[in-house]
Amino acid sequence: MALVPCQVLHAAILLSYCSILCNYKAIDMPAHQTYGGSWKFLTFIDLVIQAVFFGICVLTDLSSLLTRGNDSQEQERQLKKLISLRDWMMAVLAFPVGVFVVTMFWSIYIYDRELVYPKLLDNFIPAWLNHGMHTTVLPFVLIEMRTTHHQYPSRSCGLAAVCTFAVGYILWVCWIHHVTGVWVYPLLEHLSPGVKIIFFAAVTVIINVFYLVGEVLNNYIWDTQK
Repeated sequence: MALVPCQVLHAAILLSYCSILCNYKAIDMPAHQTYGGSWKFLTFIDLVIQAVFFGICVLTDLSSLLTRGNDSQEQERQLKKLISLRDWMMAVLAFPVGVFVVTMFWSIYIYDRELVYPKLLDNFIPAWLNHGMHTTVLPFVLIEMRTTHHQYPSRSCGLAAVCTFAVGYILWVCWIHHVTGVWVYPLLEHLSPGVKIIFFAAVTVIINVFYLVGEVLNNYIWDTQK
């Protein structure tokens, strides 16, 4: 896709995420006032990741326009750094975390919404905002993968980074339970300690699988497989 349409696309998606985040933070929910605030929910963390990622995309697009026809080696070096950061975020965070949030949320929601999104939340979060947090993330990230080629890191480094994020968030959830005595997600209340360990291990494996899916999909779309 040409650079200008990509610029418009990135800017539009960034604005949509800023709107979703602002509307979500404006909601007066009891959960926002407890330990960890909004940062205890992976959905909110993912929204921040997506907003930062598309913000970097916009910054990269602007830098590309400014350096076009410019022979400054320093500006070229800075642009390459931005592109590397953009590609790393797409590979390690934006795609695997975004796809994980959408697939896990709706899978559990269809099975029993009370385990992940109690009906009580309908009084606070309108349907359009719920879809903005848990649905549109997937098409946005797929559109980005289709319109922009991303250079993935080595598989070992990529998987190590994804594992670090997954384990870090699991430890954060466990710490919140240690401090408050309440699990962030109602689903965890129904699992025994042994099953929780299996569940956390499965979650880590799944998010790593999504990383691999992203790598394969990126290679397939752009025909970069060796």
